[in-house]
Amino acid sequence: MWKQNFMFRALEATPLKESEQELFHETDPAMDSAGLQLEKFLSVWIQGEGEDDKPSMYTGVYVRTATLDFQKRVGFLQPLQGRSHQIKQQLTPGQKAFLRGWLGTHSTQAWDASDDHFRDLFEVE
Repeated sequence: MWKQNFMFRALEATPLKESEQELFHETDPAMDSAGLQLEKFLSVWIQGEGEDDKPSMYTGVYVRTATLDFQKRVGFLQPLQGRSHQIKQQLTPGQKAFLRGWLGTHSTQAWDASDDHFRDLFEVE
């Protein structure tokens, strides 16, 4: 299985260099948000068939919101959402455009092999 993670600040169209695991791996779960300076993020997981860096087809998208206090190294990760209407609501038009462009250029073959339902998730309305 091929997979790729993109971490976006909530309203930005360009992802961070760090993945969800890099940002949240060494943080503690926040038990209470009092006194925290939380920043909002959107974590997007793309799955597909293929190996490592060579997808042959994109098959699924999962999105979750997250918040992180960089100074105190604590945060919240929400459960993954995989329903089409949830994904379309959570992604901004800029994020959809970025992901569509990245997926299409990263592997044109995988993009072309993906079903219409998958590609429709990245249509900017």
